Amino acid sequence: MITAIRDAWIVTQDPQRRVIRGDVVIDGEKIIAVGKYSGNADREIDASGDIIIPGLINTHTHVAMSVMKGVVDDIPFPKFLEKVFKIDSDRTEKDLDIGTKVGCAEMIRSGTTTFVDMYYSEDVIAKATAEAGIRGVLCWCVLDEEFTTQKGSPLKNCKNFYDKFKNKRKIIPGVGLQGVYVCNEETCKGAKAFSDEKNAPLTFHLSETRGEVNDHKKKTGKRPAEWLNDIGVLGKNAIAAHAAWLTMNEVKMMADAGMSISSCPVSNMKLATGGVAPIPEFIKKGVNVTIGTDGSTTNNSLNMMEEMKTLGLLQKSSRWDPTVAKAQDLLDFATINAAKAIGMKDKLGSIEIGKYADLVILNTKLPNLRPLLQENIISNIIYSGSSSNVRTVMCQGDIVFEDGRMISLNEEKILSESEEMWRSLCLR
Repeated sequence: MITAIRDAWIVTQDPQRRVIRGDVVIDGEKIIAVGKYSGNADREIDASGDIIIPGLINTHTHVAMSVMKGVVDDIPFPKFLEKVFKIDSDRTEKDLDIGTKVGCAEMIRSGTTTFVDMYYSEDVIAKATAEAGIRGVLCWCVLDEEFTTQKGSPLKNCKNFYDKFKNKRKIIPGVGLQGVYVCNEETCKGAKAFSDEKNAPLTFHLSETRGEVNDHKKKTGKRPAEWLNDIGVLGKNAIAAHAAWLTMNEVKMMADAGMSISSCPVSNMKLATGGVAPIPEFIKKGVNVTIGTDGSTTNNSLNMMEEMKTLGLLQKSSRWDPTVAKAQDLLDFATINAAKAIGMKDKLGSIEIGKYADLVILNTKLPNLRPLLQENIISNIIYSGSSSNVRTVMCQGDIVFEDGRMISLNEEKILSESEEMWRSLCLR
């Protein structure tokens, strides 16, 4: 079926970063025309004066935690971890399913079409994500057996998950290392070897807190990124979440490895873990920078519209420099850079012929995005835009949200069940 979205401002995110006025035409899953299109279509969407952007890509989540909002707020980090790990060990398939769907609904409503997840029971999360209709890069959590609540070997569980879901539409199975604090050398090397064998995404928490760094240095004599580099874990498939407490030597190692980072500014500020990811240095050295929200216990929101702005403001404020993390950079982090991080730069991240139709139409008939001119569109999206502007969302040609209405999920039902799930997990 041919779908034509007509007369919009198109933020292409192509190599020239063009912003043009015209049409976007989709045949099935892929974009077949960008610009003026005089042909016929089976379905016409009038987007006159609205904005079309590529679907946003959230590169670090724990989506099933969406039913855990508010249970560990405003407490010190060690107590936070203790309580979260206890709740995690008691979860059921039902609350994982509802949590995933609540999280996917929130992401859809704020313009996200792809997310990178790290958790156990990714098979349950995959089924719920498929119902939501967006793309999940789902990385099964791998850690030492002595620390896990999973049944059996986490790495074997990860491999089984990969084999079961490797050919599922819009599901990309991957590998998730919890972090150096619960992953020994054998675990890390095993995860990396499997990632390399399958060319699968590999994500891990890295240098999130000063305590993590100091403890690992006492244990091994090396900082976490140095240690991971020396044992051969850093590489092109790797996405390091947080990456806040780093030296310039570590930044260079990460650049040399060709890897990506996922900065999670709201999570780090809310947990008061200190440290600010060295974004200008990452860019200068050639590390691929992306953005993640983290989970709903550390952020309470999966809103990438908010996260892009927050990352920019934190970088500017901490550097006393308003020229760092410009609006165009921030949009790049959440689109074209993120597509590269998950190995899909030829399929996602920009509005170009031949790429998947992952598209978000932003309603410009609201005051927060006006006045609107070609010259200020990017700045308006980043600094003035909000989830309230998200009008329609398409993922791989499927409309999952249309004119403010959820299409793919029974939103009323899943939201009505979310309080019961919260009580079952958190009031113990």
